[in-house]
Amino acid sequence: MRMPQLLFSKLIRAVVEFELLDEGDRIVLGVSGGKDSLFLTLAMAELRSRVKKNFTLKALTIDPMFEGGLDVERIKNFCSTLGIEHAVRRVDINGTIRSTKGSPCFTCSYFRRAAVNRYAVEIGANKVAYAHHHDDAVETFLMSLLSSGQLTTFLPKTYLDRTGVTVIRPLSYIREHEIEAFMVDNGIDVVKSPCPIDGATNRQSIKELIRRLEPEYPDLFAHLSSGMRLSALGELWAAPKTKLEMREEYFATIAHKTVETATPR
Repeated sequence: MRMPQLLFSKLIRAVVEFELLDEGDRIVLGVSGGKDSLFLTLAMAELRSRVKKNFTLKALTIDPMFEGGLDVERIKNFCSTLGIEHAVRRVDINGTIRSTKGSPCFTCSYFRRAAVNRYAVEIGANKVAYAHHHDDAVETFLMSLLSSGQLTTFLPKTYLDRTGVTVIRPLSYIREHEIEAFMVDNGIDVVKSPCPIDGATNRQSIKELIRRLEPEYPDLFAHLSSGMRLSALGELWAAPKTKLEMREEYFATIAHKTVETATPR
């Protein structure tokens, strides 16, 4: 099956604008079995057949060992139909989450990424591709602002110094609803996530917040998307000064002021 031209145009735009592909790339695809990662697998297979640059693809699924298990055979069969070799690495993320007090989503994401990066280094791959789409970027941007007061989101392309691997996100311009429609139209069944808090995460709360606000602010998503760009920065306060930086001005302004007393009549 081929992607509709609109989706392929968005895919190519990300590839060209952010320089995601190079001749001879060896790319590992992070494939969980969900709609986004299966769509990424299809998209990268189509790119491989349509662009001039030659690159290889290998898919990797991290089994987090959650209760109920993950149907890795369905994922493997899906990749096989596209001519993509598939591997599985079991990582006891479930046990780690149970034994730590931190955020389960952060813990899961951290150990998944670490396992994918290790695999990429093991097989000599120079890039890792993830299925983060445009909605993910906008939600991350808003979540960061609300939770930490920082204007930041993930980048379409990131070089990791420690491993020498470059992370790419080819779906950066594709909307989530476009992926959902494509999967439904083509009858592609996704693998159910074994995550025990699937649908009850902080990201899901942000997603629902945007949906609740959009009827009142129809351009909300578009404005958040525009706000992620460096070119969107307007007049902002300077970074806060430290006490040491303000010390001299502080004493010059306050400490030596002479207080005059009134002379009684």
